[in-house]
Order: sequence, then structure tokens, then C-alpha cells
Amino acid sequence: MRLDEIDSDSWNALENAVKDPESGFHFLTVASVDQHGKPQARTMVLRNVNRKHRTLEIHTDMRSPKWQTLGSNRDVSVLGYSNRTQLRLQGTAELHVAHSEVAANAWQQLSRRTQKTYAGAAPGSDIDTSPNEVGNPENHFGVLLIRISLLDWCRLARENNQRALLQYNVAGTLTSCKWVNP
Repeated sequence: MRLDEIDSDSWNALENAVKDPESGFHFLTVASVDQHGKPQARTMVLRNVNRKHRTLEIHTDMRSPKWQTLGSNRDVSVLGYSNRTQLRLQGTAELHVAHSEVAANAWQQLSRRTQKTYAGAAPGSDIDTSPNEVGNPENHFGVLLIRISLLDWCRLARENNQRALLQYNVAGTLTSCKWVNP
């Protein structure tokens, strides 16, 4: 595989994963560092991909600890694995609050069932003391747009593992790519 094919194939796989819940890239591990300097990783659903701008869209409850963490440190690492291919992506999260243009557009695309998941108590709150329904669910809905600056691609094989690093500028243009030792 050539380096230019890695770029294209990786973004194709991410785009396809949005629509295919069976894809290994549909559920991604998103890692950040909390206010105490501790790493935090969580599995999140990939909701949209913008190849031109090199962004991944992920939805979350704004009451969650991760939202607060990303408000102070927007650096993230994203990990996905599918069909012997690992994608490690580094980037910066943009937080789009409830009722912002980005969040409102994303909210309209959600099914009623998914919208209802934002109606419950805050993530991490005690079950015994939290009300089951908490106001307008859209008030809790936030969108994370993760702008990717580095794609670390690794293909695992019985022989000849391969790894490549691809870097993007803030406009999403591929600025460098190279093979590295796995």
C-alpha cells in the first residue's frame, strides 16, 4: 500500500463507520487528560466525518466530566481498530454547546430514541438520588468536533507489520506522510 492510499483508505473507513455500527471504527476510544493531570479514556460513537476539514463528530452530554475536562484542555487522542488496522489520531476538540448552530443541526438528525438518552440525570450521578427525567434533553446535548492533526496508521500482519504517520494542517491539508518502524 502506498502512503497516499493510506490517507484515502483511512478516511474512507472512518466515513463508512458512521453508517455501519458493525465497523470497528464506529465505536472509538477518546482519551484526554483531566484537571488533575490523569488520563481519561472512554468509548464514544462516531457520528460524522468531514474528510475535507479532517474532523470527527462525536455527541455527548454537556453535564459529563469529559465535557468539563475538554473545556480546559482540548487535546485529545482517538483510537480505533478494525480488520487488523489500528488508527491513532491526535487532535483538538471544538466544543459546540446546546442550541449552537452545530449542535442544533446535529440534534435534528438524531432519532427520538437517541434524543431521549439526554433526558435523564447527569452522567455519573447516583441512581438512587437522581430524578429520571431532567427538563428539556436538548439543553444537555453538546457536539465535539475533533480536528485531526496526526493520523498514526498501523497494519498488523503475521509478517511485515507496517506503520505510517500522516500530518494535517489546520485547514485539513495533508502536509507530510512517511513510513516509520512499527
